[in-house]
Amino acid sequence: MSYVTQLRPHEFKVWKGKGPLLGSMDIELTERCNNNCVHCCINRPEDDADALNREIGTDFIKGILTEAAALGCMTVRFTGGEPLLRHDFAELYLFARRLGMRVVLFTNARLITPELVQLFASIPTGQVVEISVYGMSPKSYDRVVCKDGAFAEFWRGVQLLLEYNIPFVVKAPKLPFLQEEQREFEAWAATIPAMNKPPGYSMNFELRARRDDFAKNARIAKLRATPEESVASLASNALYMKDMGQFFQKFMHGPVGDKLFNCGAGHGTCIDAYGQAQLCLSLRRAECVVDLRETSIKRVLTELFPPMREISATNPDYLCRCARCFLIGLCEQCPAKSWSEYGTLDTPVEYLCEVAHAQARFLGLVGERENGWEVEDWRERVEAFVTAHGLTVSSD
Repeated sequence: MSYVTQLRPHEFKVWKGKGPLLGSMDIELTERCNNNCVHCCINRPEDDADALNREIGTDFIKGILTEAAALGCMTVRFTGGEPLLRHDFAELYLFARRLGMRVVLFTNARLITPELVQLFASIPTGQVVEISVYGMSPKSYDRVVCKDGAFAEFWRGVQLLLEYNIPFVVKAPKLPFLQEEQREFEAWAATIPAMNKPPGYSMNFELRARRDDFAKNARIAKLRATPEESVASLASNALYMKDMGQFFQKFMHGPVGDKLFNCGAGHGTCIDAYGQAQLCLSLRRAECVVDLRETSIKRVLTELFPPMREISATNPDYLCRCARCFLIGLCEQCPAKSWSEYGTLDTPVEYLCEVAHAQARFLGLVGERENGWEVEDWRERVEAFVTAHGLTVSSD
């Protein structure tokens, strides 16, 4: 007989059938980083005094965590920048764990120390640590992160995690100068105990959401995979077609009209390094963030975010294209991406549109010269693809 029953959050009696107001939360502990990656959309120098002076303090973060726990939050993700640059990281980690929260840590592993892994060993995170890998040799790694000696520190951190049996997974960017190491990286990743699937990759890199460095944005854009390269990378996964059938079954429900927020943005929250509650991590437009020094998380979620989520598109180009396109479920177009690229919420991101159409052509959803917003029989096309993989189309 089992004396333990595992329940999902909405099944807990304490939620009275309604589910928690805040199931999980992201906190960017800092925008500073000890790397200066060529493709990064957020990093500021680790010795940036202005950023350091503006960062929210230990007690403020503890107050955020305490309120979040009272709202039902069971998982917090500490990210950055590099969150381990915070001198109070261990204190914040322990505070979150004592509140009963699982902790997800996003890190480059360069600042993993014996003391830290001993802490994780004695008080487990409850979730796997997620490590970004920027190369399998000092030459490639240090080139990506623009820091001499960075690979040695990363490798030392990884070995400490392995030595103390701290569960972690790895992911990587797909950059042109890392292609030769991809097989080596994947072979190594397969030896990591917590890796139960191939590592994830980023390749359609986001621009800087602060819109603070247009020269770097231009460099980031040049590093993006072409639409054809994106499709080839996705299709290299043996389960790709089956996974897409399941994806279509759940998410391909056709055009969404002028409603901009058709995602989970605003149902939870992300807190930036300066105490601003955001609809999502990538959307830093002033009108879409709330200063938590002036209000509570509960009010943000129940009163301030809902009207933001109802913002409608007014851009004619968006209305005649994205609003009418049945590929919206396949496309990464969203207000945050529009903001990063153009400084608006409703300008179609041409690169993302091209990637979505390249994938749709590969899957046989649109013809070579056909656009998703021109297709009228999209239901039949989606249904044919789903049923071809032994599934049934959702009635939603």
